[in-house]
Amino acid sequence: MISHVKTYKAAGVDIEAGDELVRRIRSDVRSTFSRNVLTDIGAFGAFYRASFPGIKRPVLVSSVDGVGTKLKIAFAMNSHATVGQDLVNHCVNDILACGAKPLYFMDYFATGRLSPVVAAKVISGFVKACRENGCSLIGGETAEMPGFYADGEYDIAGTIVGVVDERKIVNGKAIKRGDVMIGLPSSGLHTNGYSLARAILSERFPLDRHVPELGSTFGEALLRVHRSYFKTVYPLLAKFKVKGLAHITGGGIVGNTQRVVPAGLKPSVDWNAWERPPLFRLLQQAGSVPEEDMRRTFNLGVGFILIVGPRDADKVLNALRRRRTSPFVLGEIAKA
Repeated sequence: MISHVKTYKAAGVDIEAGDELVRRIRSDVRSTFSRNVLTDIGAFGAFYRASFPGIKRPVLVSSVDGVGTKLKIAFAMNSHATVGQDLVNHCVNDILACGAKPLYFMDYFATGRLSPVVAAKVISGFVKACRENGCSLIGGETAEMPGFYADGEYDIAGTIVGVVDERKIVNGKAIKRGDVMIGLPSSGLHTNGYSLARAILSERFPLDRHVPELGSTFGEALLRVHRSYFKTVYPLLAKFKVKGLAHITGGGIVGNTQRVVPAGLKPSVDWNAWERPPLFRLLQQAGSVPEEDMRRTFNLGVGFILIVGPRDADKVLNALRRRRTSPFVLGEIAKA
């Protein structure tokens, strides 16, 4: 008895769809290339010329991350154009916290059944954020894995590589008691706390419900792009003595700031120093979330923190205000 002929496409992997995706994204991806990019997309490896004019002792800084369950909101809203920006900006902020500027980014897009239209929208987000951050999108991987993901769903991850002069690495070692913590506002949840947010909203509110306090629907508020702080913060590193930088992600304000504070010291946060954005207040009220859990899970409206000496605080605040970033002092470094 002759069995039915099996093909890769019949098994769920559509090579033609992958080829179509490459055709859709090729010109956009190329638009992010700098003179240091030596290969086109599609090669087995991505080549980047290690040339760093003006940096005497270059140190490469890398980070890898994902977007997490924020993707579930994108699926539910059928909105895919911003999650790529979230991923790039998150990675840029992570290496910025070390004093590094981004050089290039590489992505991983995995799905059960490849939709070239959806994948192209996600990658357009990578492209947009890479352009905004002066970063080249030099390669990536698209994986089609039938039966591994639910229909219409995908996952994304990304790796970023940046560079910093070894003498200018920001590592927190110079932080002392009495140093000032300056906060920069977040645009929303960024890319953390979505499992809790989804649990709260799924019980009480539809994503398409318009909320006057938010000026948008819940879904739109939850999909607001994770803000990049590179153009705001990086230029200040050459002008002021910034002792520490913290990207506020999972673990909240205290948890992430503590990562850069020397032993024997701790961040002392004045939780009344800024007005908590409406989205966080609504989530806490709707879910009866304990304050301790709110502080540990969400950024609460603070996306990035600079730690400077008391004598430099006003100068740094003024420089940030000139960039229209609405900075504020949210605490100081205290004895543990």
